[in-house]
Amino acid sequence: MKFDSVIAANRFGLGAKPGELSTIGKNPRHWLLDQLAGPSRVTQAIADIPPTAKILVEVQRLRQMRRDAKKAETEEVAPDVVKQFRSVARKHYLQQTEARFQNAAATQFPFHDRLVHFWSNHFAISVDKQPVSALAGAFENEAIRPNLSGSFYQLLKSVEQHPAMIIYLDNQRSVGPSSVLGRRAAKRRNRQQEVGLNENLGREILELHTLGVNAGYNQDDVTALARVITGWSIGGAGERGRFAEGTPGKFEFRENIHEPGARTILGNTYRQKGLKQGEAVLQDLALNPATAQHISFKLVRHFVADNPSDDVVNSVARQYLESGGDLPTMHRAIVEAHEAWTDAHCKYKSPEDFVVSAFRAFDRVPDNGRYVVGALDLMGQTPFRPGSPAGWPDTAEHWGGADALYKRIEWANAVAKLAGPKSNPLLVGDAVLGPALGQHSRTAISRAESSVQGLTLFLTCPEFQRR
Repeated sequence: MKFDSVIAANRFGLGAKPGELSTIGKNPRHWLLDQLAGPSRVTQAIADIPPTAKILVEVQRLRQMRRDAKKAETEEVAPDVVKQFRSVARKHYLQQTEARFQNAAATQFPFHDRLVHFWSNHFAISVDKQPVSALAGAFENEAIRPNLSGSFYQLLKSVEQHPAMIIYLDNQRSVGPSSVLGRRAAKRRNRQQEVGLNENLGREILELHTLGVNAGYNQDDVTALARVITGWSIGGAGERGRFAEGTPGKFEFRENIHEPGARTILGNTYRQKGLKQGEAVLQDLALNPATAQHISFKLVRHFVADNPSDDVVNSVARQYLESGGDLPTMHRAIVEAHEAWTDAHCKYKSPEDFVVSAFRAFDRVPDNGRYVVGALDLMGQTPFRPGSPAGWPDTAEHWGGADALYKRIEWANAVAKLAGPKSNPLLVGDAVLGPALGQHSRTAISRAESSVQGLTLFLTCPEFQRR
């Protein structure tokens, strides 16, 4: 099909860069499959992001300063500490966001990077909760990016044991009622409100990360899983008392708050002790047919159509289960699905897709994180801020509408002005959309009164707005 290279670059990839359609050539599937193992190393911008543990040590130091200032009732000190805390969190957020979009704009492995973004959104955390704003990019780079060439179980375990996910869903303070600390607290009435079971992480593991809603589990399963993963916490980074032990800022299993005993989840009884009990549950969830269907549907919806056929979803799920939950096998099944190659424009771009593909179309790498955040905030998709563990929606219904299109036009016009009068809109269109740029759009662009207007028309034409 004459559009195959365009589909490979714009739907499976992040939007074609000038010359990329020629690089893809006559074998776009081969070009995509070569990327499944990912690049041999990350870009320097991503490599320069401080690790989560280091960030958490810094954050915890500022938190302790704030607590000390409040205790001392020094009204002059406390506001300065709060301001410093916000400044540090903002600094990390902007650095991580800038690195993410620099990599997306420049990468020679755009399919791999799209998969990183997909799985990061599947296991969404949101920066509207502190201190997640300082950790979201590090979470993506540490838990998601290195684990796409292995099994879903490996990815799942890496995600659920990452400090950012634990903090986001409050599991670090989930205490088993029959644990050492839980029994001790029960004897002291004045401490009863300080400890208790938190079901957030257990619920999201079942509802969002693995089985999906309406997959046959019930509230007892949620509670049992929450008990199983008590003790999944973080090493003390300046903390005191019961949370002081462990390597600061890294995953720490705390035996003293873990709920002991066998647990039954989805009819299976788990008698393992400690950390191994939770990992055994994750392993079974990863290979559950409901999980296969849930994540296959989301992948097919992302790469094929908003309302994919049952046949293609079932095919991907079957190959996933037959491979033992191997992610490259699943990703390969998407590439090899006939339905993925039948329409060059079946998916409407999210704001993030739109912005990244525009950078790539002009072969530009963003050098200001604030600019990227501002652009995506304007269009309703602030980086790493979906607002809930469900992540960003992946259908045109959410991103369409007159107001949303107006904001895209507004940003496209600003980008066109930056691109300057030297850019030829039709040459740019041919470079990134090739034969997929229709005659109607070509005519409209050619009649533009200036190159800036022509570039704006190109960026907002139906073919560029879809992938």
